Amino acid sequence: MTVELPNDPARQDVLDAVPTFWSNPLYKPGATADNSLPISSEEVMTAQRNWKRLAPLLERCFPELAETGGAIRSELVELKALRQAVGYGGNEYGRIFIKADSALPVAGSIKARGGVYEVFLFAEQLAKLRGILADGDPITRLADVDARALFSDHTVAVGSTGNLGLSVGIAARALGFKATVHMSSDAKRWKVERLIRLGVDVIQHEADYTTAVEQARVAAEGDPSIYFVDDEQSRHLFFGYSVAALELAEQLRSLSINVDPAHPLFLYLPCGIGGAPGGVTYGAKVVFGDSVHCFFVEPVQSPCALVHLMSGSEELVSVYDVGLTNRTEADGMAVARMSGFVARVMKNMLAGVFTVSDDDLFRWVLHAHENQNIRLEPSAAAGMAGPHFVLKHPVGREFVAKEGLEGHMTEATHIVWTTGGSFVPQEQFEDFLGQAKALT
Repeated sequence: MTVELPNDPARQDVLDAVPTFWSNPLYKPGATADNSLPISSEEVMTAQRNWKRLAPLLERCFPELAETGGAIRSELVELKALRQAVGYGGNEYGRIFIKADSALPVAGSIKARGGVYEVFLFAEQLAKLRGILADGDPITRLADVDARALFSDHTVAVGSTGNLGLSVGIAARALGFKATVHMSSDAKRWKVERLIRLGVDVIQHEADYTTAVEQARVAAEGDPSIYFVDDEQSRHLFFGYSVAALELAEQLRSLSINVDPAHPLFLYLPCGIGGAPGGVTYGAKVVFGDSVHCFFVEPVQSPCALVHLMSGSEELVSVYDVGLTNRTEADGMAVARMSGFVARVMKNMLAGVFTVSDDDLFRWVLHAHENQNIRLEPSAAAGMAGPHFVLKHPVGREFVAKEGLEGHMTEATHIVWTTGGSFVPQEQFEDFLGQAKALT
């Protein structure tokens, strides 16, 4: 179908696939208190308790978590040399940090927060159902021989462009499950090969991400031994991601950084289907309230959240519906249609969306590597544009004024959420750097 986007300052830029900034006209304070939402803030705290309960099992399955006692955490890194390189030298930008989920243990991307969480919760549920795990038993029972024998009769399946498939496949195989990952045509070859080496069954589809997810869902519906991790609708994924906001709050407190109306917090979150950035946004709103402003960032040809939210449509709008191609080097963001579940939750909670070009993604990969020794894949670098759009773009300046933030921006904290990259093979990473150098 063809969709006509409403009159908006960003409309023509979206249609022309030019980097732009959209401010959400439905953004309002107190959005997490909306009783019509299908979720509640208590679920964030429940997820935090689940993570703590699962930690001993995670530590047993993944030795790299020994130092954190089974917690999957990332560093908060302040931009220093990189800040100058990307044009944020002035005091007007306040303080800028990277939340380095690009280096998360276990899966090397933000998807470790969601995929690992859901697979391990499913294992716990299945073991209790089959009498392997009784009340009071240590959670580490799930790594014992009889539990692994039970899990080996079941398959965990997921549709993915890459990083979610990696996290689900790694988690499933660590517990002894079979695993099947349905991947779209734009999935990177190194991600496919890594999954195959883990013993994961990879099914590649000629079509895009939406089709891969649908094929995975259909296959699971016809086989009770298959558990389907549904990236479009999963609450487990969403709340697994949401706990990152509690982690961030702890890190900011340790740096004596206040978050309040006079010290606003901005989060810049790369967006594919929306589950990971949506979960982080919801958690951040629960933790920081109206003092945090969250923005999704998408490629110019794949702005699925932007076109849907801008349209105001009750029916999900695809990037194809407005004449865009959904072609981008940012494979984790090559999604034509956002999650309906996430769209409903973000309707009044998301401050806005900005779009970036593939060329800029490669340049930021190079800058991060050369100036601060941070290893990113292109999709993970997208948030670098955030402070510029908020402070320098006309719509960004209007947003700052509308929210009453003028006079407070020098006291602001900006968080660029980098979502993947540490698992990229050296040869592939050198190719990223080569493409970036060719542009400069």
